[in-house]
Amino acid sequence: MKKILLLCLPCLATAAPFTAFRDGETFTYRVGFAIFTHAGDITIAAHDQKLGGLDVVSVTTDTKSRGIVRGLYAFDNQAEVVIEKSSGRMMRVKESGADPKRATDTEMVFDYKARQAHYTDRVRTERTTDIPIPEGNPVDLISALVQTRDWNLKPGEKRDLLVQFGRDFYPLSIYADSYEEVRTPLGTYRTLLLIPRMEKDPKGLFKKGGEIKVWISQDASNLPVKMQLKLGFGSATLSLSNYKSAPPKNDGSK
Repeated sequence: MKKILLLCLPCLATAAPFTAFRDGETFTYRVGFAIFTHAGDITIAAHDQKLGGLDVVSVTTDTKSRGIVRGLYAFDNQAEVVIEKSSGRMMRVKESGADPKRATDTEMVFDYKARQAHYTDRVRTERTTDIPIPEGNPVDLISALVQTRDWNLKPGEKRDLLVQFGRDFYPLSIYADSYEEVRTPLGTYRTLLLIPRMEKDPKGLFKKGGEIKVWISQDASNLPVKMQLKLGFGSATLSLSNYKSAPPKNDGSK
């Protein structure tokens, strides 16, 4: 599930403060796939940290298959992305996990002065390499999709992005499509539908006619309450089933 989603890892096109997640926020999504309404769960959590004197946010994503699907396909995946808060730049992304086919253990570290990213694959070591970073500031898919809640797009508007997946970078545009009512395990929301598209030289799932959709609630929370990935052999739907808001900050007042 998450590996399919990671076919598209967008990033903001220009340096800007990272506001996708608040310190302590946790999102849990129920994953439905094909005929299975609850094939797995994805939990996304964010925590502010200090790294080399910089203020960063660590975003972890834990994906597990469950129930009948787990009996057929035991999938466990953990990922962490570390992003500098002031610039929105992804500094490091790690992914590890296992499925019936093979294990995963990769890491990418970004050097923006040299405009290179060092990609390490500890399972398929021959894939370890240095990769030029195109213009832009990469950030992972999950963070980019959640970041859209602060964009305040209106139907007909779009934002252009850079996409990173594995060892590759791609251009991407996210279009605001229309307002829709969406039902989730947490309730019914009025939402804005956003659709990422790769308009030039489509690659990956876009080349095969795949599609990603994201629904952002149009209330004070602006939560990404639903995501959907459509492929030729079926659709995976992520519905927000639990949400933990960031705890109130202690400003020292009495």
